[in-house]
Amino acid sequence: MELSVIIVNYNVRYFLEQALLSVERAIAGVEAEVWVVDNNSADSSVEMVRERFPWVRLIANEGNPGFSIANNQAIRQSRGKYVLLLNPDTVVKEDTFSRCLQFMEAHEDAGGLGVRMMDGQGRFLKESKRGLPTPWVAFSKAFGLSTLFPRSRRFNHYHLGYLSEEEVHEVEILAGAFMLMRRKALDEVGLLDEDFFMYGEDIDLSYRLIKGGYKNYYFPETSIIHYKGESTKRGSLNYVRVFYQAMIIFARKHFSGSQGKLLVALMQFAIYFRALLTVVSNLWSRLKFPLLDAAGIYVGLRILKVLWAEYHFGDPTYFSENINYLHFPAYTLLWVGSIFLSGGYDHPYAPGRLLRSLGTGTLILFAVYGLLPEEFRPSRALLLLGAAWAAGWTLGLRIIAHLVRFRHLRFGAQNDLRLVIVGSESEMERALSLLQRAGAQRNLLGRIAPVDDPETVDAIGNTDRLPALIELYRAEEIIFCSADLSNENIQGWMSQLGPGCQYRILPEASSSIIGSHRSDQRGVLYTIDVNLRIDEPVNRRGKWLFDRGLSLLLLILSPVLVWLVEHKGAFLMNIFRVLFGSKHWVSYAVQEARSNLPGLKAGVVSPATGSRITDSETLQHLNFLYARDYSVGEDWRIVLSNFRHLGRS
Repeated sequence: MELSVIIVNYNVRYFLEQALLSVERAIAGVEAEVWVVDNNSADSSVEMVRERFPWVRLIANEGNPGFSIANNQAIRQSRGKYVLLLNPDTVVKEDTFSRCLQFMEAHEDAGGLGVRMMDGQGRFLKESKRGLPTPWVAFSKAFGLSTLFPRSRRFNHYHLGYLSEEEVHEVEILAGAFMLMRRKALDEVGLLDEDFFMYGEDIDLSYRLIKGGYKNYYFPETSIIHYKGESTKRGSLNYVRVFYQAMIIFARKHFSGSQGKLLVALMQFAIYFRALLTVVSNLWSRLKFPLLDAAGIYVGLRILKVLWAEYHFGDPTYFSENINYLHFPAYTLLWVGSIFLSGGYDHPYAPGRLLRSLGTGTLILFAVYGLLPEEFRPSRALLLLGAAWAAGWTLGLRIIAHLVRFRHLRFGAQNDLRLVIVGSESEMERALSLLQRAGAQRNLLGRIAPVDDPETVDAIGNTDRLPALIELYRAEEIIFCSADLSNENIQGWMSQLGPGCQYRILPEASSSIIGSHRSDQRGVLYTIDVNLRIDEPVNRRGKWLFDRGLSLLLLILSPVLVWLVEHKGAFLMNIFRVLFGSKHWVSYAVQEARSNLPGLKAGVVSPATGSRITDSETLQHLNFLYARDYSVGEDWRIVLSNFRHLGRS
């Protein structure tokens, strides 16, 4: 056996499916075996592998023992002369394995090999080649010096930024996403260290290969797509903790004396330093618009007060100073609160939503203003001018932010991208069907046909002119149909076109469309987590308010309403269960049929209540439609139509 490919999977079924499809092409002509070790996924990954890839050797763990243990399980049973550890969120070229094996055969000193990796936008991933994290190297990375000086030999040895990404190099550390190793070397230096749960195990094993007398190589003559971030979100505190704790384990294992103590101390300090940066970054990301809105509105109100007093009364000090500390903060809080409750901060680039929420807040302010005693009503004109200023300030702020981020002023364009589909007519129809089912709106420009496709009448061109066509039609998103295209061509086009477009891949005979337009974010699955309204924060808040508000209403009216429902005692218990958050009034139809939909607590009633539907497929579809099209109005409809069932336990 020449090659053993080992993939450890945890809850990334659709990425695993795409990876196995690419592996199936790449092992053609290679004597190979493929292992999948599943760490107790809850997304039917095991069933998918058994049904679609019966030739794969599957290990289905009943728990999650971690990345190292899972890999070692398969390595011990595998028989290949070479062992490849491959992440499930990758796509390999058709010639990746053959070219890598040829290199290893020609370099007997090679213990391990890594390849050129690109993200979902076709950008080079700098972790394709890495250096040993000595104390200075770790310090430079942890405190951002490697980012400030990316080409420096002194400051960016961690990612070897001074070495060309297009040339073969000896490197110290291989990336665990694609780690090809000689079996003989593994037998000598040992398998993955099982003290590492996730992260760090690739650094440790790479270093042991070097200490064992072997060399590690970076091999850019083939490449893979690595979507990244499918197990641990890289902007999270959990990632910071897990990554740097792994570095501490590595330091204690391989560095002794003052050097080891220094590296451990640096990593411990880095945990808190990077955690602080992460918290600040996440807070700023969430609060930048509310804070800037509030500051701008309040400062504008104070300036308007002086200008209006000077213009209308001829006295810039006409208004009492109390208005600065009582009325203006209240106005500001109510306007910002209106934007928040209407979802204006969840969708910051939706001008219509923003202006509607400010209009609602202004109406509430005028209503309250009219009820106040005369001495607490400084000026209706000032309130009206303030509303106009609030609208102008918040809208102007979003125009600037949108221009900086997207470099255009087409609000909503990110939700209605100019789409080109590359593939056959039948695959294009399948892609459009999946998009429609997912509720993803796109502006289809046309189909680009493969060069050997005989049906080109309805196509806007062939793939031999793909870059020119993308530029001509100003396409913003491309879906590649992999049933009609090679992974080598797809990756080549992505690299050539660069990050100016968003790229998606429709795997052969798959029900998913996969892509990612940022290397630090999870990939996108159109059939799973795009446009599910139940997962939008504004709808989550609406559901929370609906549950509590309805519970209080039913509690007040329970002496009358209790006679209209079945199981009266359970009805009263349900009121309190929902009120205190252990249940929803409306949830999915049978929790086991929820698949990968966003989590909800059990519900008293569901979209299937009152029907006789029991088959899992229909219930799953009902759940999907409920999650995709969710609204508080839909919860009201379901409750009212099933009122007598509100006593269900």
